[in-house]
Amino acid sequence: MKVLTLKQPWATLIAEGLKEYEFRSWKTNYRGKVLIHAGLGFDSKDLKRFASLGYEFPQGQIIAIVQIDDCIKIDDEFNKYLNSLNNIAYGNKDREGYAWKLSHVKKIKPIPLKGKLGLWNYDYEEK
Repeated sequence: MKVLTLKQPWATLIAEGLKEYEFRSWKTNYRGKVLIHAGLGFDSKDLKRFASLGYEFPQGQIIAIVQIDDCIKIDDEFNKYLNSLNNIAYGNKDREGYAWKLSHVKKIKPIPLKGKLGLWNYDYEEK
């Protein structure tokens, strides 16, 4: 199965269903299930911002499975939409690149694993 590694707190926000778009500088044509891997890296400023939510922010683990439904080129109109959608997850800022639309979020039993860049493969059977 495909895997996407993200820094914390973003991986947890996706796993908890608070973030339905992941932002990348590159476009993907892939549609389907993807494992969400919480990498070893983290954004310390953003981690502090979300600490009050009471979530754990594990690192070096696959923590969820989602589905990529779409890949949208971000323009001014889409930025306005995101800024109005969910101020907790997206804040109020301008983004560039692509927004990957995620759905069908399901947390899974954590799998300790070193991550990789890009979309990578891991032998996983959904239960």
